[in-house]
Amino acid sequence: MRYLLIGFVRFYQGAVSPFLPNACRYTPTCSQYMIEAVTRYGAIRGGWLGLKRISRCHPWGGHGHDPVP
Repeated sequence: MRYLLIGFVRFYQGAVSPFLPNACRYTPTCSQYMIEAVTRYGAIRGGWLGLKRISRCHPWGGHGHDPVP
């Protein structure tokens, strides 16, 4: 399951992300954060951390350096 999630994120990074404007508010980017979280914590907890991060990525959310806990 872990490799499937990482594969989806890698597909997004290679096929979808290049066509979108650079509007990332955090470092590392949300997709890289998801990969790190899934690698470190597994598919369930890492996926949950990644989804929480994506939900914070909006114009009224935070910004700056936000590493995986």
